[in-house]
Formats: sequence, structure tokens, C-alpha cells
Amino acid sequence: MSYDYDLLVMGAGSGGVRAARLAANLGLKVAIAEEDRPGGTCVLRGCVPKKFMVYASEVSHQVVESQGLGWDVTLGEFDWPRFQNRLEVELTRLSGIYGANLKKAGVEVIAARATFKDAHTLILTDNASGHAREVTAKTILIAVGGWPHMPDVPGVADLAISSNEIFKLKTLPQSIAIVGGGYIAVEFAGIMQGLGVKTSLIYRGAQILRGFDDEVRAHLAAEMKASAIDIRTQSDPVRLDKIDGGISIHLNTGEVIEAEQILYASGRRPKTQALGLEAVGIETDEWGAIKVDAYSKTQFDHIYAIGDVTNRVNLTPVAIREAIAFIETAFKQNPTTYDYENIPTAVFSKPQIGTVGLSEAQAIDKGFKVDIYTTRFRAMKTTFVGGEGRVFMKLVVDADSQKVLGCHMVGPDSGEIIQMAGIAVKAGLTKTQWDETCAVHPTAAEEFVTLKDKRA
Repeated sequence: MSYDYDLLVMGAGSGGVRAARLAANLGLKVAIAEEDRPGGTCVLRGCVPKKFMVYASEVSHQVVESQGLGWDVTLGEFDWPRFQNRLEVELTRLSGIYGANLKKAGVEVIAARATFKDAHTLILTDNASGHAREVTAKTILIAVGGWPHMPDVPGVADLAISSNEIFKLKTLPQSIAIVGGGYIAVEFAGIMQGLGVKTSLIYRGAQILRGFDDEVRAHLAAEMKASAIDIRTQSDPVRLDKIDGGISIHLNTGEVIEAEQILYASGRRPKTQALGLEAVGIETDEWGAIKVDAYSKTQFDHIYAIGDVTNRVNLTPVAIREAIAFIETAFKQNPTTYDYENIPTAVFSKPQIGTVGLSEAQAIDKGFKVDIYTTRFRAMKTTFVGGEGRVFMKLVVDADSQKVLGCHMVGPDSGEIIQMAGIAVKAGLTKTQWDETCAVHPTAAEEFVTLKDKRA
């Protein structure tokens, strides 16, 4: 049987784009269908625009530090519309690069929503005209990503926004309540506080950032509270009401707080609704994630899925690595899986978190007897300008082999530092090898190779 395409990719996010380009470079006839602009969550409404907001929000703290360093500087007014306009220009530029690179590789970019008709047939509904047509593909890759989850709480549908909409606000609110305790919630809490917005963080759990090392969680929470972010744990909204000047938020604790805006950042779900999966019988789990094997293959030999739509490790670099493994498996007769162990990651909170490997609790759960090394200190600049913020660092070490199982940091530039520490953890280096590495002085990172005292 002949097909219109050797490969059709559903979704032009980071994973889908990488897979499409690599397949086209092999001489295959490839198309990619995207109902939005190329770039996906990361470029259009995720890590990239969020990082620009982080940059903008850091300026207020930098101005205070500059005064301690001898500069006669005062903080002016933040121009939210000006920032938004500049942000849109940059996102349009980046999306255009994604599209141009696809076309340069020979990929047909189709501005349409793709849904299944049968196992090899997709219905493409044009974004502009709404016209639908059918195409066939020998191999299909689902890479449509995820979408913010909005709970069924009275008032949420009418009054709350998600992380998708926060970039589009017409005005910057004077106060905001953020619901959630994951990395998206804590990042936006730091961003909004840094932009001068009175910020509350509402989380139903006992401590923010479930899944991270407990000492990291506690340290970040303390630093956030010190920066005047109101963190309310073991709390959950049960009703939202519109009031003059904002929103009344009724909590399960009986408390009522008010804010001009409320942002729900309480989780994302795979964007599998209305893809026509039932027409094929593609299996999903209770959260809507597409079930795949270690090679990203569904129960059908020619249908694969990668990225957030599979709800494995929802990070852009992981989706890209899954795309590379998919190409090796599907088109190069080289079945390849991706190793999800020891993935370094950063949380662009205030202060930042960098982490790779096992937390202390995870290491113990896996049966390791562990040596723990920690340090807390004021960074040089913080001390000089009279600040009180502390850096926290932690190494989790296998007591028997002395292999470093986990590396964790809370403090400035943690994201940059953990990238390099991730190499050492991934390589399985021992604490002795870390100690034998010469320190770069004066830096915060040197503490990782000078930690001597084990926690009792």
C-alpha cells in the first residue's frame, strides 16, 4: 500500500520538530501538523517566555543589590505592556526559526489540527478555513504535548487563569493568588513577587515541591517566605467569588483571602482529548496519557508517542531525546530507549533550584545506606550588600561505594551549576573524585568539591 507520507507528526513542539527534521534528513517524506504556531509549549507558553519573565522579575532585587555595591540607582516603574510587546516579538522570531528549519529540512508544515480516522488515516482540519481533508501515513508520531488542568471548583471556569493566559494579561495585577505547589507555581510566585505584585501561594500538600529532596523543599519555602510570599500549605480553594476589585477565595480551612487575580498552576494533563484515539483504539491511562513501551511505541507497531503526551518525564530536553530514540528505532533498525535516570533539572524559583539524581528519601527507599553532606551559607555578594539569603547545597552519597547518588542546590545560578554537576552524577563519579577536583575560587560552586563534614 502506498501512503501520502512516510511519517506524519502530530504536534510541532520540541520533540515533534526534532523527530520530523531527523526523519526528513533520512530522505523520508515527512509532514508535521500543528494547530498553533511551531514551537509548542516550551517556546510559546512555557519555559522560554517564563524565563524572560524571570529575567524581568530579577531586576528589582538587582537594583537593591546594586545600592549595596555602591551604585546610586533607584527602581523605576515596570512597563508590563512594553515587556509583553517585546516578548511577543521574540516568541514570533523563535517560532519562525522552528518553522524555517522544518522547511529547510524538507518537512511539509501543515497549519491544521490532526485527528485519527483510522490507524493510517488522519483528518487535517485547516486552522484558517476550517476545511478538512484526509491524508495517510505509514508511520505516525503523536507529540501534541500537555495542557493546564483546571479543576471543577465553583468559580474557576469564570474567574481563574492558567499559566497559558498569564502572558496575555492586559494589566499586571496588584495582587495574585497562585494555586499549586509544583515547579510552575513556585516559579510564577517568584516572578510575580519580583515584579512588585503581592503574592500568595496556596497548596493542598504539607510542603511545596513534592518529589524534590525534603531539605531542598524546606529551604526554598523559607527563602520564599522571607521575600514576603505568603505560602499557605494544606489549603485548597473550594469556591471563588467575584468581588469589587478582585476575587474572594474561600479555602477548605475556612479562611478567605482576596486577590485581584488567581492563577491555577496545579498540574498539567496530556492533550489527548479530541484526537480521535478511540477510532483506532490507542490506549491511554487514567490521566489521558498515551501508553507506550520503552521505545515510545503504542500497541500499534507504526504509531508512536513522545513528550508530555506520554506523561513520563515532562521536560523539553527529554522530549528531544525521546525523538532521537524514536528515529533510531522506527527508521534506522536500531531499537533505542532513553535512559531516564539522573536527569538534571532546574526550577527557576527565587532562589533557583538545581537538582540531579536521588533525593535522600529516594536513596533510602532504594535500599542505600547514605552519607549526607550539606552546607548553608551566604554568598559573597549577599554578604557584601547586607542581604540575608542563604545558599543550600547537598550531596547524597552511597556509604558503601562512595558514588554520588544525588546533588542538590538552592541558590543563585543553580540551573547553570547543576548542568555540569549532572555530568559527574550521570558518570557515576565518587565523592573522592569530586573532592580531588580543584575548586574554582571564589565561587559558590566550589562548595561541591570542598564538602568534608558528613551529617551525623
